[in-house]
Amino acid sequence: MINKPMPPRGSIEAKDPFAAPLPGHSLTEDNTKWAWGKPPKIVDPEEALKQAIGSVKSGKQQLELIKLLLAGISVEVIVEGYLFQGFQEGRFTPDVGLLIKAPLAFYIASIAEDANVPYRFFENKDALNKGTMSDETLISMMKRNNPTMFNYIREKVNEGIREGNTPVKGQEGFLGTLGDKE
Repeated sequence: MINKPMPPRGSIEAKDPFAAPLPGHSLTEDNTKWAWGKPPKIVDPEEALKQAIGSVKSGKQQLELIKLLLAGISVEVIVEGYLFQGFQEGRFTPDVGLLIKAPLAFYIASIAEDANVPYRFFENKDALNKGTMSDETLISMMKRNNPTMFNYIREKVNEGIREGNTPVKGQEGFLGTLGDKE
């Protein structure tokens, strides 16, 4: 190992793994050379939303927006692109961008609705279901971690069944699942 030849200069092997800036180094530099490093032009979310809607309302921009929606670009991607650009240009801060995200998305969706343009609201088809717990998982966790509540709910479901309130065949849901599994 002592007489190991030096790798060629500029090669990956010659890269020093410790030749990276220290964590937090960027916080010690002056970032005012970038637009986002200066105070934002707009600090009021309502004003930022008015400006965003105003820019989308113009005829040329609205036509371009409709073209993007027709091309299959989701409302979510359009809004996130606008917010990123607004932050990068120093128009507003990320927190103001997050506050105007939902109203701007609904406004863009309303433009598509008014123009009878088919559109996708979210980029992923399962965006609303992502991270949700299935009924089966809930029941098995409840049975294991909170058996008192599980037995109470099971008894209420069985009581309803004895009274003639049977779940519709094929109906899925919390109570229908409880009656099927024990």
